[in-house]
Amino acid sequence: MGGISAEREVSLNTGRSVAHALEQQGYEVIPIDVREDIAARLLEVEMDVAFNALHGKFGEDGAIQGLLEVLRIPYTGSGILASALAMDKVFSRQIFRQNGLPVPESVQVESGSRDLHAMPPGPPWVIKPAREGSSVGVTIVQRADELEEALDLAFRYDATALVERYIEGREISVGILDDNVLGAIEILPRCDKFYSYEAKYADGGSDHVFPAPLEPAAYESLCRMALEAHKSLACEGTTRVDVMMDKNGEFYILEINSLPGMTTTSLIPEIARGVGISFEELCHRLVQGARLRIGSGTAEHKHTLRK
Repeated sequence: MGGISAEREVSLNTGRSVAHALEQQGYEVIPIDVREDIAARLLEVEMDVAFNALHGKFGEDGAIQGLLEVLRIPYTGSGILASALAMDKVFSRQIFRQNGLPVPESVQVESGSRDLHAMPPGPPWVIKPAREGSSVGVTIVQRADELEEALDLAFRYDATALVERYIEGREISVGILDDNVLGAIEILPRCDKFYSYEAKYADGGSDHVFPAPLEPAAYESLCRMALEAHKSLACEGTTRVDVMMDKNGEFYILEINSLPGMTTTSLIPEIARGVGISFEELCHRLVQGARLRIGSGTAEHKHTLRK
């Protein structure tokens, strides 16, 4: 939990919530606030499973997953490649397109060149870092003269930014657990026009409607599309697929969160509750699914989880 990304505070909240839920079930839990000395810290602690409650860079992008593989510590969530792909909006969208999944029109912009040719239709545009989460560094640009300032903000968090066509419509997220769709929830931000950092984590920042009020055929199509996106990146554990539905009823995948928030205001726990899975049971199932993905060349390392 914690970590050194821009999402540190969110991760600390996720970690505290998960630790409490697991302790209630009799697990022995050791909270580890991740800093630059995490490799040495992991060598000091005897553990059966690492519950990954990190968000953002170094925790959601394959970095910590690689370290855990080297140390032969089974861990929750997606593996190295799936985590890296899900975190990178440029590469994940290439894979979505190759699988026939709809994504918003966008152009990739590098901080060094700022080449803005082939801009998508607009303004308005959405400007976002290519590798960041929790809507950190995201701006909706209404006028062309606001573009440079928005790019400056995005480049504080990543050397690559996306300039994306703004889709006016409904914001919906689909929750997935162990390759099964839990359901779709609609987000109605109160304090912003989009699901910003404040709308995600401030009390009363947004209203949620579960299940999302869609026609049955549209709901089924959305869930099927989200699951295809999840599988196209080979994600595991629980993920959240963020989608926009435009005024014509067309869906567009924005991104996959391979380590979605698990706080009191987070969407995945709310979706799970809506289908009868308590927060404690959700955390338990994630622990039970923990594993290593890279073989050691000898017999696979198995873990027997102590409570």
